[in-house]
Amino acid sequence: MNQLLKELDDVMVVLGKRKDQLEKELARHSSSPQMCARLSKEFLRLERILELYSERKRIMKEIEEWKELAEEEDADEVERTIAELKSRLEDVERELVFSLVPEDEMGARDVVMEIRAGAGGEEAALFAADLFRMYSRYAEKNGWSITVVDSSPTDLGGYKTLVFLVSGRGVYRKLKYESGVHRVQRIPVTESGGRIHTSTATVAVLPRMKEVEVRIDPKDLRIETFRASGHGGQHVNRTESAVRITHIPTGIVVTCQNERSQFQNKERALEVLRARLYDLLHRKEKEAVDARRRQQIGSGERSEKIRTYNFPQNRVTDHRINYTLYDLDRVMDGELDELIEKLTMHEIKEKLDITIKELLRSDER
Repeated sequence: MNQLLKELDDVMVVLGKRKDQLEKELARHSSSPQMCARLSKEFLRLERILELYSERKRIMKEIEEWKELAEEEDADEVERTIAELKSRLEDVERELVFSLVPEDEMGARDVVMEIRAGAGGEEAALFAADLFRMYSRYAEKNGWSITVVDSSPTDLGGYKTLVFLVSGRGVYRKLKYESGVHRVQRIPVTESGGRIHTSTATVAVLPRMKEVEVRIDPKDLRIETFRASGHGGQHVNRTESAVRITHIPTGIVVTCQNERSQFQNKERALEVLRARLYDLLHRKEKEAVDARRRQQIGSGERSEKIRTYNFPQNRVTDHRINYTLYDLDRVMDGELDELIEKLTMHEIKEKLDITIKELLRSDER
């Protein structure tokens, strides 16, 4: 981060030129409300960035002035004032960095999450259930709601697959880092010899899409109904309320049986299908982008082993940022904020580095 902040002088010169250019363009397109709205949004963003940069320089200058007064003024007062200024400087620099990084347009979306048991048989299914509990607790702490769309429970209380919606404020912004392969190391309940086993579960986090954003031709769908199984009483077993939708062009299959009516299950299934289709298209686009612009964090690559949960050592390690916490019990209880904050800052640093380099290159041209 410090290295990036050192490059800000050159970057601000570029942004200042762009702000001047936008002023002229706003005057030229004053008769076009749509164009003015787009240009004004960029202008206000740049104006705020430049204000923060000026504030940063002012605070840094004030800190140096107080340091020079150290021998003349009361030492405690100088130390206290410098500490307050440094705290303010950190806040300004953090806001400045966040302002420079392009906003994630999907950040505020609700999500469709899918957890699937991987290698490890019944133990992998139990781990999938543990992950669902972890995310449920985290959702509860954030005031989010969870709606289960489809599940395949096992006899021991695990899940082969589990699909659910998470709704609330800023859900995708926080949960997008959970996409990938999660690995667990522990003694399974089915292990009589006390040996530690390694199992996996796969998590997919897909932004929830609106109908107008992902259009599906009804001719491309094969819709089947069947009797739901599992919890729900007589209604579940007596009526064909469960729905299976196959998207013929891609072969994507979605089922939903947790709602009480066939109509509700169909609507939920279509929501999941839209999210999967968007994810498929989005991943294809990303694969076509130059390798230097691919991000490890938030890439949505399912094959990527992102985290290991080691129960004997009460340890959780996120491999993308090489960060370890010896607090696994709290993490499994939904205390994910520390991990997510570290991942967020890592992503911001990478994006900011790319943004700065692109700005400087554009100015050279």
